Amino acid sequence: LFLSLPFPLSIILWTSTGHDMPPCFMNDAWKVDEIDTWTKDGDLIVATGAKSGTTWMLYCTHQIRTKGADLDDELFPDVMITTPWPDLRQSRAGNWAEQKDRYNTTILPDGRPMKDLWDHPSYPFRIFKSHYAPPELPVRKKGGKKIKYMAMARNGIDVAASMTTFYSSHTDTFRNLWGGFPPNIEESSFNSEEPPAAVKDILPNGVLRFVYFDYIKKWWEYRNEPNVIMLHYSDIRRDLKGGVKKIAEFLEVDLNPTQLEVITERCGIEHMRKVNKFLHRMPLNTDGKGLWDAEKDHFIKNGSFVKKGGIGTGGLILSDKVVAQWKKAEEDEFGHNPALLKWAREGGDFPSE
Repeated sequence: LFLSLPFPLSIILWTSTGHDMPPCFMNDAWKVDEIDTWTKDGDLIVATGAKSGTTWMLYCTHQIRTKGADLDDELFPDVMITTPWPDLRQSRAGNWAEQKDRYNTTILPDGRPMKDLWDHPSYPFRIFKSHYAPPELPVRKKGGKKIKYMAMARNGIDVAASMTTFYSSHTDTFRNLWGGFPPNIEESSFNSEEPPAAVKDILPNGVLRFVYFDYIKKWWEYRNEPNVIMLHYSDIRRDLKGGVKKIAEFLEVDLNPTQLEVITERCGIEHMRKVNKFLHRMPLNTDGKGLWDAEKDHFIKNGSFVKKGGIGTGGLILSDKVVAQWKKAEEDEFGHNPALLKWAREGGDFPSE
């Protein structure tokens, strides 16, 4: 009922009645008594931070598992199909139990079963997306399925700037499903003296603080676990080939020099922008009735998702005052651990224990 109301009343009522933000998120798939019912040994959870290279890593790990052989992206029609996102509630009244079933039974518009693309028999491992961190993601040292996790952080000011433009990249059809969230942010207000709505949301006192500050602090404690690879966006951008090689080694995929070259090229921003497989369709949606056409609708505007992905460019978008406010928040949240603060901002090697 609340989500059919206009924004911001919809979200005020949604949050004031104890619901989590954002309204399209759910973590039921990852609960300890649920995760082993649908995962398999060897599965990879790409649990990168929001606006920290998630789609990039989903596409890149798919290239690694196919050793660059899926040259025409026959197995990758859209990122939401080949690398599913269990966090995302695809229908307004959807729940994990219903969506879990539909992952296995949905037939795509081209006649192919969706399951054949995310659970293809040729894959050495399956790939799923998440934006959660432990304990919402149960990274277990013993017991349960043998799952691998990829975490990735990014310079916070770059995340804040990217999140600001990301809010405006959603289609109105998607917003209408979720009470007008996320709101559109006019470009003229990106560098205002007050933090744009997206930045307010992810600051420590915001409704989405888990997106950045909580995310980094939680994953930091797991950075040395053998089934976790914790990366920094800046490091991979500076050395993509080295990053591909490191990820492949973590995934136990042997690449010859030719395969490494092909995959590195396909993981580059220019190639990803050209193939445009990242509209984020929601094939499991059952709303219908003018709310969503599962065959045609997508929640990211065409051409707006794969951008330049720069390092240190956030300060060119946000105002100096907002940048200073963000840096102060970083010092408050991470300053007790100078190594963590430095790594969160810059990447590089982890400190020696």
